[in-house]
Amino acid sequence: MRQVILDTETTGLEPKQGHRIIEIGCVEIINRRKTDQVFHQYLNPQREIEDGAFDVHGLSNEFLADKPLFADIAQDLIDFIRDSEVIIHNAPFDLAFINTELKQLGPQWGQMENYCRVLDTLPMAREMHPGQKNSLDALCGRYSIDNSQRELHGALLDAQILLDVYLAMTGGQTSLSLDAEDDSQPGDVESRLRIDADRPRLRVIQPSTEELRAHEQRLLAVDKQSGGNCLWKRMGQ
Repeated sequence: MRQVILDTETTGLEPKQGHRIIEIGCVEIINRRKTDQVFHQYLNPQREIEDGAFDVHGLSNEFLADKPLFADIAQDLIDFIRDSEVIIHNAPFDLAFINTELKQLGPQWGQMENYCRVLDTLPMAREMHPGQKNSLDALCGRYSIDNSQRELHGALLDAQILLDVYLAMTGGQTSLSLDAEDDSQPGDVESRLRIDADRPRLRVIQPSTEELRAHEQRLLAVDKQSGGNCLWKRMGQ
């Protein structure tokens, strides 16, 4: 399964007011493992950046002046996301900007949803954590994900952080290792650990009723988000 985590930075909040995309960041994951494939591009918006937006991302008009236009990178972006599931936090915001940019290129470009499926992690988080803050920073704190580098917003950095958050929310591996398996071989004697036969027996601690209930609720949430494909839940049936 190929998925793409996507985030954007913009000149302001409303594409209807003429605001434009100034940065796009995408990270690829296949079968819930991060690959080394990313799409990252700064863009010249051909308009001024609002002061409030600059305070968020720190990207200046001067820095973006020599960057390509959206039209120059549109095909590369489409090729990167094509036929994947694109994961976005608060997807309507990013989709509105991307679809506005595509519309300006001509009707033949269609909308982003014509090229991929879209999964919004914000309503997912709200369903899992009702009544709580579900911003990306709040979710990092909830799932103990390090976002100390996030002094300012950045599309690629936020996409990489959202990758960790998404994997944690859906109950899977959050390691970003690119290695598919360990270097050691099954027959390598040096790689095997020998256990002392006289070691004391391990103490088995049984879960409490409250812990079992919390575990079952977690499996139900994972099963719902995966469309009934929670392996741990099926194994327990």
